[in-house]
Amino acid sequence: MRPGAITTPEASGSDTRRCPFDVTDAAVLVVDPQGLIQGWSRGAQELLGYAEQDVIGHPAKELLAVPGEGLKLRHRTGSGWQAALTVRHRDGSSLEVGAQACPLGADRKGASWLVVAADLATMRTWEREQAVLRGLFTQSPFGLAVVDPQLRFLMINPALERMDGVPARLRLGRRLRDAMPGAAGPLAEARAREVLETGEPLVAVEQVDSAVDPHRQHVRSGSSFRLQDSAGHTVGVGHAVLDVTSHHRARQRLALVNEASVLIGSTLDLDRTVQELAEVLVPPVADFVAVDLLASVVGEQDPEPLLMSDTADLRRSAHRSIRPGPPNVLVALGEPANYPPVSPQARCVATGRPVLDAVVDLTTPWLRHDPPRAAKLHEVGVHSHMVVPLRARGITVGVATLMRWRNAESFDADDLLLVEELAARAAVCVDNARRFTREHRAALTLQRSLLPQDLPADTAVEAAYRYLPADTQAGVGGDWFDVLSLSGSRVGLVVGDVVGHGMHAAATMGRLRTAVHTLADLDLPPDELLSHLDDLVLRLAADEETADRPGTGVLGATCLYGVYDPIARSATFARAGHPPPAIAHLDRAVEFPDIPAGPPLGLGGLPFEAAEVPIPDGCVLAFYTDGLVTASPDRDVETGLERLCFALAHPDRPLEEICDDMVRTLLPDRPHDDVAFLVARPHALSADSFATWDLTSEPTAVAHARTITGQQLERWGLDELAFTTELIVSELVTNAIRYASEPIALRLIRDVHLICEVSDGSNTSPHLRRARSNDEGGRGLFLVAQFAQRWGTRYTPEGKTIWAEQPLPIGFRTNPAGQTPSCP
Repeated sequence: MRPGAITTPEASGSDTRRCPFDVTDAAVLVVDPQGLIQGWSRGAQELLGYAEQDVIGHPAKELLAVPGEGLKLRHRTGSGWQAALTVRHRDGSSLEVGAQACPLGADRKGASWLVVAADLATMRTWEREQAVLRGLFTQSPFGLAVVDPQLRFLMINPALERMDGVPARLRLGRRLRDAMPGAAGPLAEARAREVLETGEPLVAVEQVDSAVDPHRQHVRSGSSFRLQDSAGHTVGVGHAVLDVTSHHRARQRLALVNEASVLIGSTLDLDRTVQELAEVLVPPVADFVAVDLLASVVGEQDPEPLLMSDTADLRRSAHRSIRPGPPNVLVALGEPANYPPVSPQARCVATGRPVLDAVVDLTTPWLRHDPPRAAKLHEVGVHSHMVVPLRARGITVGVATLMRWRNAESFDADDLLLVEELAARAAVCVDNARRFTREHRAALTLQRSLLPQDLPADTAVEAAYRYLPADTQAGVGGDWFDVLSLSGSRVGLVVGDVVGHGMHAAATMGRLRTAVHTLADLDLPPDELLSHLDDLVLRLAADEETADRPGTGVLGATCLYGVYDPIARSATFARAGHPPPAIAHLDRAVEFPDIPAGPPLGLGGLPFEAAEVPIPDGCVLAFYTDGLVTASPDRDVETGLERLCFALAHPDRPLEEICDDMVRTLLPDRPHDDVAFLVARPHALSADSFATWDLTSEPTAVAHARTITGQQLERWGLDELAFTTELIVSELVTNAIRYASEPIALRLIRDVHLICEVSDGSNTSPHLRRARSNDEGGRGLFLVAQFAQRWGTRYTPEGKTIWAEQPLPIGFRTNPAGQTPSCP
């Protein structure tokens, strides 16, 4: 047998639960006063191998392996003695035994002795087991109890007495359900009966108990097992109970920290982040919490370290209470907290260290300097108070104040460690939210500054728009739109979307929008304009790669560009990977005209195609980015287009109302992508708002052009513009006759400006130059530029058109329908 091993009945073949010196099993012999053996039991024969007739009358010392050893190892125990002896087995081997002896009585010859012996190893094993049982019952932290088959208490150890606070004498002999308070008794009895009937132990069953301390819940882990005697008969049920309150709370704190890592900082919104901290803390940790941030942090500025002499400008950013409804607080959300310099909050901000007041009452020193807050705390019944700093990157950004009144326990060191951990996580999220909000606002300001501030007042098109940036997670994007006044009362309508989000996308959008303005001023057809825009995107991407700035390069963009002609009552569209426009008619369903898609900008090498679409009176055009029809991740394009058709129904409504319906119908509260859309109601020019004449290439055509121009201006009531207009027409017609070819045409348009157009069959471009004093010619376009507000050239499939605009006289108005103007 290895030293220290505990022998089990299965291993040793004997029942170690019985005492080894039990006379029914042990070796028993009687020794007379002369030391002769007078009695020999069957157990002695089994232990040493000698038969009774072999030892009766022989000296007992002959059994010793070493003569005289018994005197050396003997020590007294009461009236007898106990010894560890080495004896000789009948087969000649030595055997270590433990022996106990006691006197039987004395006569005139002396006293006889009763000697009981057992195997020494078995005896020591039994002694260890007894020591374990005694220690477990009297010294271990486990609460132990034994109940009989009738579920009455038989034994209760001191640990269970202390744990329950009930003396054992008040429970012994009573049933479980009668001796334990509340629902604990019937529950314990049901479990004990289950163990009795099944024999299966119940292991580590946790139960919350507040009977001993009504102000604090205790969690206990209990195990129950059936007890049997050596014959296998059930004698009762044993219960072992351990108070695991500290472990339970540690698990709760760990679970709360894990939960906080998911809940706090779920968005990059500053207000939402601090509110999430408050929601995590109440009610698991505190009955009330207030989170105050530095005013500089609320204002998205960089916080600066504070000294003890500085006064912290704190603003209430979040608070939460266990009481239903809005908390009854001294400081409203967004208002200054105004803590006195001696307050825990001021000291916490200045030192960056927490302040724990386990007990708070009216005698607390710092409350004497803040009577309103002292009265409020007394009214509520606050008894424990804690202030923890929110520190991020070595700087305090705010404080969290926690209070308890319903929870009767005071804040302790473990609570402080937990709150400090949660506050540290929240502080990093607050700082990240502050930084992101500042950067997002800067990018949004940049983007909005790059978008049109006011649409041009054009009689040909009435327009309204909406721009909605993406939520704070995605950042600003590169969506844009524009309404451009072109020559000949035409209007350019454009909407585009740069791939990606952030400052770079917004800056790229600004570049593309500027390029569209420049190219549109050249009166390029829509397909040619997109080709030039595609080349620009390719050059921008190449410049980014050359600058070795990975991740900031232009990935591409989409664009839809259309030109509406109020005289032809049609629009020419071209698109580069962008959704087609929608046309809402008065008398039929919403139409999505078949415009060739074209590749997105930035691919290069592929041509763009334009398509002309008739625009009937009373319809509404809708230009939009893809974020409008795919605003939700779970929505497909077809569903988005169906909702768009629904929102565009009844195009005779005001455009602002149509825009509002589009927002309500198609967009969630927090769109995941930027959304820009433009709705326009075209107005065709009436027949009396323009006049066209075909001219010959004869020199007399100049005089004829001057005459018909004067007559038309007289019909329009614009006589005061006759001189300058006839001069402009004369110079333009003269140039066409001299330098161009037929067909030659003159057109006058009365819109928000008076427009003169002379068309010819040549593609040569005129150039403005300053004539020298001795030159006979070369002053025509110079005179046109002096008298006209704007002038320019646009090319057509048949040749070119030179145009010049003049402002109408003050007071002359043309209504949006293009009807006959009225003069004051």
